[in-house]
Amino acid sequence: MDTFFPLLAGYLLGSVPFGLILTRLTGGGDLRAIGSGNIGATNVLRTGKKGVAAATLLLDMGKGLAAVMIARQVWPGGEALAALGAVLGHCFPIWLRFKGGKGVATMMGISLGLAWPIGLAYAVVWLGVLFSSRISSLGGMSAAVAAPVAALLLGYPAYAPVLAVLAALVLFLHRENIARLRAGTEPKVGSKT
Repeated sequence: MDTFFPLLAGYLLGSVPFGLILTRLTGGGDLRAIGSGNIGATNVLRTGKKGVAAATLLLDMGKGLAAVMIARQVWPGGEALAALGAVLGHCFPIWLRFKGGKGVATMMGISLGLAWPIGLAYAVVWLGVLFSSRISSLGGMSAAVAAPVAALLLGYPAYAPVLAVLAALVLFLHRENIARLRAGTEPKVGSKT
């Protein structure tokens, strides 16, 4: 099995900037000039377009899921590489000069694609922390960290290394959020800041 092709296919799928595309198509302008400048669903929500934010979330999850499922059919055994590529593509898309999102929704999609119990654990942690704290970044980071742990505990140890690498990437990309969390200034979902 060639490692290059599932990685590349995952990257190309992951690099489709759905948030940017949908915001432009619905008259919201350039998403990179709004709020945090991020291309993910949380920043799309700052435009006030809840439906567009929901669509962005689902499509960003979907591209991660699709990358893994395609790899499973075309390059059996290449699922983890496609998963890695999809999240890297979302975070560092070639079309946007390698400045993309933070990978949380796409990582949800790849977790679900790798093994639905991992995806379920990811979703439970993400939503549980999000609803209890009302802090989007905290929910996303918690879910990312939970994914490799879930892989180990639920009987999918082969996926734990790639999920651990991606969790570290998600934490790195949230470093400004982590600083705001420590300072007590991280905005809550629904706040105007």
